[in-house]
Amino acid sequence: MGEIVKKYMLQLQTHPLRTKMITAGVLAGISDSVAQKLTGFEKIELRRLLLKIIFGFSYGGPFGHYLHKVLDYIFKGKKDKTTVAKKVLLEQLTSSPVNHMMFLLYIGLVVERRPWSEVKIRVKKQYPTVQFTAWMFWPIIGWVNHQYIPLQFRVIFHSFVAMCWGIFLNVRAKTLALKNK
Repeated sequence: MGEIVKKYMLQLQTHPLRTKMITAGVLAGISDSVAQKLTGFEKIELRRLLLKIIFGFSYGGPFGHYLHKVLDYIFKGKKDKTTVAKKVLLEQLTSSPVNHMMFLLYIGLVVERRPWSEVKIRVKKQYPTVQFTAWMFWPIIGWVNHQYIPLQFRVIFHSFVAMCWGIFLNVRAKTLALKNK
């Protein structure tokens, strides 16, 4: 195991963006696989799984990579409590709403292949709840990330927590759907 970690760390150091993209994609895939199983799928839906991996790889990894670089640039790498609070606030007021909107649109349009008119109605209905729920949870993660996690590991930490968050959201959606039947 130690050798794998060394190789991963080398890749993270020499190819940070690519490594974060691959990591975000793999973790998105794990999240979706676990979520599918926990919500009662008999067999893993490969198309859905691959599309979630693609989202993590092409959007989550790069977005996080550049977001954390920009935040560290704006705040000059400071980690005092006031600066961390500003980073978390800025992240929650900018990237969090954008990320949740992008995810809902991607799920509706690409993964579920729904028409724009239906996705628009669904997003209007679901987005406020998703975003407000995120604001109950993600600021704590943001604080830990900016205060304690070194810059090169922030996207990885965030992707790991997002993996767990994705499982939670899927199980919650399934539970609510069963309640409403």
